[in-house]
Amino acid sequence: MSLLAVAVQGRGVVDPQEPLLHVDDQALLRGRGVFETVRVYGGKPFKLGPHVARMAESAARLDLPLPTAAEIEETVVQALAAAATPDAVLRLFATPGREGDARGHLFALVSSLPTHFDELRARGLRVISLILGPEAAVRIAAPWLLGGVKSTSYAVNMSAEQEAKARGGDDAVFTTADHIVLEGPVTNVWWRAGGTLYTPSLELGILAGVTRATVIELAPEAGFEVAEGRFTLAELAAADEAFTSSSVRELVPIVQLDGQPLGDGRPGAAAWALQAALRRAAGA
Repeated sequence: MSLLAVAVQGRGVVDPQEPLLHVDDQALLRGRGVFETVRVYGGKPFKLGPHVARMAESAARLDLPLPTAAEIEETVVQALAAAATPDAVLRLFATPGREGDARGHLFALVSSLPTHFDELRARGLRVISLILGPEAAVRIAAPWLLGGVKSTSYAVNMSAEQEAKARGGDDAVFTTADHIVLEGPVTNVWWRAGGTLYTPSLELGILAGVTRATVIELAPEAGFEVAEGRFTLAELAAADEAFTSSSVRELVPIVQLDGQPLGDGRPGAAAWALQAALRRAAGA
C-alpha cells in the first residue's frame, strides 16, 4: 500500500512526509495507542460510525483522550478529499501524546488498496492454528488483558502471521489451550455446516468486528442461520467450508487448515454469496 494523504485532527491535511510524532509519544514508548482500519468504496468509508464507536471503546479501555465523533469524521473528510481516490484504505490512529499532554493526537491516513486480496480470495487461505496461551481463557474476567481492543500493541498478531507463513500457511487462527476457536490475527473466523454459519462468540474476548456484524445482518437474506458460541477446532476442521472476515480483506475463503483440506479444498458458496452481498451493501 502506498500512502496517499494524511490529516491531523485540529490541523487538517499535512504533507505525508512530514514528521508528526515526538519520539517520546506514549504510543511509541509504551504501545498506548488505538486504531481502526476502514474500507473506502466510491469515496465513502463503509460503516464509519461503528468503527469510530469501537475506537472510542478501545480508547476508554486504555484511558486515552479521543476527539469527538464529529471531529474524527471531519478529519476523515479532509483526508479523503486530499487523497482524491474512490477506493482506498482509511486508517485512524489515536495516541496520548507525550507524558503530561492534556490532549492526544488523532491521525487519518488514506492509502491505496492492496492488490493481492482478490487473487487470494479466488485461491483461498491456508490457515495454521496457533494456541494463544493461557490468557485467552481469562480475557473477559481480566479486562487489563485488553481482549477485543484494537490497540497499537500488535506485535503478537504480526508474529502469529509470520509463524503461520513459516509453517507453510497464509494466515493463522488463534485457539485456547483446550482448542476453542477464537479469531485470526486481524480477522474474525467463520465456517458453514449445512445451512448454518458458525462464528466464535464475543464473550470469548475476541474483537467485535464491524464486518463480522455486517455478515450477521446479511446472512438471513442469503439463506443462512448464524450461531455464535464456543466451538472447537475439530468443528472448524469438519466444516463444509470456512472463511475469514475483515474490513479491508472483506471475506476470504479458507481452503486448508493445518495442512489438511477444509471441506472440498475449494472456496465455498457461502463465502462467495456473502462477499457479493457485502459489496452490494457497501454500494460497490
